Amino acid sequence: MLTCPFCGAPETERLDVDGARFLIFGCMFTPRVDPGLSDTELADRLREVAGTDARRYFQGTCDRLHVYVTKGEGARFLTGPAEERSPAGRS
Repeated sequence: MLTCPFCGAPETERLDVDGARFLIFGCMFTPRVDPGLSDTELADRLREVAGTDARRYFQGTCDRLHVYVTKGEGARFLTGPAEERSPAGRS
């Protein structure tokens, strides 16, 4: 069982969705990981990607989300014509 690299909360579940695996920790940190990695490789990867600086990691996540919503695909969806935002207008 893995632990959160930020707070040490234990892993509570693993979900496999569309070829990706999500690790869910008791603190609700839920990173997306490669399903082919061993637990040792996963722990190393979490330390490498997340580090131990929660503020830096989550600020980076917020920054990427902000770009997605203001300049990326999310912005195109949110600012596009209404018919493109409705479920019937999507392809």
